[in-house]
Amino acid sequence: MEAALRSRNMEEFRRVLHAAKNIIVVAGAGLSAASGIPTFRGAGGMWRSLEAVSLATPEAFDQNPSLVWQFYHYRREAALRAQPNAAHLALAKMMVPSILARVAPAAQSFHLITQNVDGLSTRAIQAVAEERRSALSSPSPQDLPNPSCLIEMHGRLFDVRCTQCNHTVLDFSSPLCSALHEADKEHTSVIQAGQKEHEVKIPVSELPKCSECGSLARPGVVWFGEEIPLLEDIDKIVAEADLCLVVGTSSRVSPAANFAMEVRANNNRTGRVAEFNIESSSRGPVDFRFIGECETELPEALGLKDVE
Repeated sequence: MEAALRSRNMEEFRRVLHAAKNIIVVAGAGLSAASGIPTFRGAGGMWRSLEAVSLATPEAFDQNPSLVWQFYHYRREAALRAQPNAAHLALAKMMVPSILARVAPAAQSFHLITQNVDGLSTRAIQAVAEERRSALSSPSPQDLPNPSCLIEMHGRLFDVRCTQCNHTVLDFSSPLCSALHEADKEHTSVIQAGQKEHEVKIPVSELPKCSECGSLARPGVVWFGEEIPLLEDIDKIVAEADLCLVVGTSSRVSPAANFAMEVRANNNRTGRVAEFNIESSSRGPVDFRFIGECETELPEALGLKDVE
């Protein structure tokens, strides 16, 4: 009975997908879980004893830039070791106009609005582009993913921004500075020795600096209490959407937590919502619920297995 219900659910979802005109995906940490990225609230190591959310504020950085930079160094290194999973790649394929036209022939737009800062969606776009360039002798823009379909609403983990002049660079250096590397080594040795973890104090003079003016730099992510630079554009996209896929998010953090409900209210309340998550967590009613691993459920629901 459960398998039959799931099959009917999948068929109906694909009919809705087939007819959708403006599709958005709202993604959270669950999208990257299969890639080995710890969830923001579930980071391990020295962060087990700390409230990670409390480190993601301008106030925390002002009070203890050493501790905040060590936390973001931990996250940068985890992201560098990770690879895009099947869910990332499925969404990147949906950004290819020729593939979107086959999966959702009525679609006029497709946008992935991700809360993740790990850069894996960008790398998935690059991987799909390379794969299609290898497979097609002379690919046109219609045959390649459109990067403008991706909106990283909380910024990028690998952006390094000056606290004074706001100069920002995309920096994948590992480590970003030697002091962060040494602090990481000390934490690792303490954990391996079974000793009590302790905070390593790094002088401000040894933390990452702006390449332009030499001032203290900060991670280029959007912290709690800061404005989302692209929010006005995102609001317009959400207002036009008639189908929202909620992928791997707990729907706790606003404004992203509200996007699905806004889509459901669009077009005289005919907007549809589908949830893909390891467990149900949507704040409001959804039309389709696919409970399981995103990297398995999402590619199947989108019907991408036989689409090249």
